[in-house]
Amino acid sequence: MQIEKSWYEALKGEIAKPYIGELKAFLAKEKSSGAIVYPPEPLVFNAFRQTPFAQTKVVIVGQDPYHGEGQAHGLSFSVPCGIPFPPSLRNIFQELAEDLKIPPPKEGCLTGWAKQGVLMLNATLTVRAHEPKSHHGQGWERFTDAVIMKLLEREDPIVFVLWGKSAQDKVQHILHKPRENQAVLLAAHPSPFSAHSGFFGCRHFSKINAHLKKFGKAPINWEITQGESHA
Repeated sequence: MQIEKSWYEALKGEIAKPYIGELKAFLAKEKSSGAIVYPPEPLVFNAFRQTPFAQTKVVIVGQDPYHGEGQAHGLSFSVPCGIPFPPSLRNIFQELAEDLKIPPPKEGCLTGWAKQGVLMLNATLTVRAHEPKSHHGQGWERFTDAVIMKLLEREDPIVFVLWGKSAQDKVQHILHKPRENQAVLLAAHPSPFSAHSGFFGCRHFSKINAHLKKFGKAPINWEITQGESHA
């Protein structure tokens, strides 16, 4: 597993810490035991490859990768082309349609967002098949905390999008007092269990673009075109 060059430069001090070696050993043990781990190894750091460090201007924080066959490809909430929408993603597209009048797409691949500077970051970057949260507490959360801290050290404007308590707790324990050009958007998780408790109607997509434009950044084109690459 290799992380994109600009992210490696930003995180090389973190990557050298002993817990990273322990995390690698845990993943090797999982695979040697016969466990199926998602996403496939070449896609574990896909979010970083699609959204280099200096280009990151929005961070959408998820929890685990999807744990069903063929779903996870390293971007939070996203699925490869041709894979049916998980319920949370379907609700994201419903809110997008309400907010910006963008019709729901035919594909659930969010690579187009990532290439515009939206880091689709899961708190935990791997998971055992069909076992949600099975790789929690092994070191990924510490690593992704370091990712967030590195982004906060920059002077560039940035928007953190925190859907659900898990994402909110993760970022808010790091970001105690945002600077003027650092926006934090909070809402319920888009899961069917909570979407009606504050996700629907949050209008985060238009709010993200308003913040970016306020600080001279290009807004995100949220429309997803059919056939976007999933790698």
